[in-house]
Amino acid sequence: MNINKIAVAGATGRLGRHVAGVLTERGHHVVPMSRATGVDIITGEGLAEALTGVDVIIDVASWHASEQEAATEFFRTSARNLHDHGQRAGVARITVASIIGVDKATAGFLAAKQAHEELLLAGPLPVRILRAAQFHEFVGRLLDWQQGDVAFVPALPTQLVACRAVAEELVDLALDPGAPAPGTPIPEVAGPRKETLAEAAALLGARRGIKVVGTDGSGMPDAEIAAEGAFLPSPHAKLAGPAFREWLDTQP
Repeated sequence: MNINKIAVAGATGRLGRHVAGVLTERGHHVVPMSRATGVDIITGEGLAEALTGVDVIIDVASWHASEQEAATEFFRTSARNLHDHGQRAGVARITVASIIGVDKATAGFLAAKQAHEELLLAGPLPVRILRAAQFHEFVGRLLDWQQGDVAFVPALPTQLVACRAVAEELVDLALDPGAPAPGTPIPEVAGPRKETLAEAAALLGARRGIKVVGTDGSGMPDAEIAAEGAFLPSPHAKLAGPAFREWLDTQP
């Protein structure tokens, strides 16, 4: 099947903009789905019309906060609507962006994403999942959430990855005509360098005039297993650059 019309749920978000860009560069017809474009995957407004003639859905829509119950409800509703409307429209499959380590999560947003995977996999359409490491941009959000010239950031191990690299892998997965072999591990993509969130934040903080103090992550969901590397990429993960420092050098 020649795939040329792809709907992107969350197309105006941080990752969605890159996904839409990669698809456009490759000559595909992109249907951007977000409230900004008149399509609401929660209420269903505009969804049937948007999916008319669509071959594949790429789902990168996300909840805006970390509270587990609200995020889970968002993902439950979006999964149901994408499956229901997608099946009626004759969509071939859904490809979704997830997060490395969600299968180990017990609380918080990562546990909501774990539920998201399960809810999508339980639906009628075939589903492909790509798990990614935290994005480079996440470091800036950690600093934005705090006030003053000192920021406290968990010294937890990570392997930060560029949004563009994730978008390219997600598009490749979505458009691959072959079905994954039974037992194939869920694909992962991460950056090329292991570091801690506090180390990366210190690099950005130096540019903003903020002193970064590393913490043990106490109070964060699953901080103990995160410290043990639960959210680092698996051996089969694809590692893609640039590393955080190199990425930061390209930012205004």
